[in-house]
Amino acid sequence: MPTNQNSKKQTIDRKVSTTPQNGQDEGIPSGSQSREKGSSPKANRPKNERKSKPFEKSRSKHSPNEHEPRTRTTLDLLKLKGKRGIVGLTAYDALLGRLVSDAGVDFILVGDSVGTTLLGHPTTIPVTIQDMIHHTAAVRRANPDCLLVADLPFGEASLSFDRLLESARSLMQQGGADAVKIEGGRDVADDIEKLVLTGIPVLGHIGLLPQTVKAIGGYRKFGSEREEAESLYTDAIALEEAGCFALVAEMVEASVASELARQILPPLIGIGSGDGCDGQILVTPDLLGLSLGSIPSFVKPKLNLNQVISRALSEYVIDVKKRKKSLSS
Repeated sequence: MPTNQNSKKQTIDRKVSTTPQNGQDEGIPSGSQSREKGSSPKANRPKNERKSKPFEKSRSKHSPNEHEPRTRTTLDLLKLKGKRGIVGLTAYDALLGRLVSDAGVDFILVGDSVGTTLLGHPTTIPVTIQDMIHHTAAVRRANPDCLLVADLPFGEASLSFDRLLESARSLMQQGGADAVKIEGGRDVADDIEKLVLTGIPVLGHIGLLPQTVKAIGGYRKFGSEREEAESLYTDAIALEEAGCFALVAEMVEASVASELARQILPPLIGIGSGDGCDGQILVTPDLLGLSLGSIPSFVKPKLNLNQVISRALSEYVIDVKKRKKSLSS
């Protein structure tokens, strides 16, 4: 955590009232206690603007709306807060990456969810940095102009900072990512700040952390209890001050996530956290109904590709077998 945290507490009232007022959720400071822009020296520093410039790219020829500038940098994403909903989706290969990009998303995440959606793993834990580089590079080859974020897989943020820095650089230099995503809050804030200062943009991730889901006993909502809501707020502030250009909030109580979005400067991108966030992201195969297992209850699939693909493949198999039989008779 930054060393000036104690002094900030003297100038920024973040105390939580014991009774919710005006329907406000417990655990998050009220509007009158919200942090003013410019009250945090770190929040004021133009980190993301300065760090985003090396990754600017030409406008994509695949943009579905020629009148709307394409989101190409982390700074572009920051500027969308409060203007319209920010959209992200996952991709793991060139084909899906191209389709997602053509749909007009603001950024693509190559998530370590590749482990459960494509590689057959029961969790994201077995996914390696080599896996992430491989799949990130595939998405980049088909999408030279998109804002591309890659997950740092399990264990990378808990080892030495040198290892973390090496892995993040590999995702950018070899995989072609524009930024990396790191799960965690206060526990990883110091290392995130160091990464940002080296020129690596970071997308934070709070709430449910899939890489540690076994340690918490499975998938569940976060923030329903006052203490947990306060902890989420503290994590969000720590990541903001560390220089994250945006935060993902996964499986956070909707009222808490909505208030977090109002309190922090970076965009808050929700997944299973209600409609009050600055944007939304989903695992694309879940959205398409293409899954090896169950789909999260908060996802409303637009298709049932499992069924569509299964039917098409079965029809092909039957057609070929019938053809072979007719030739032999």
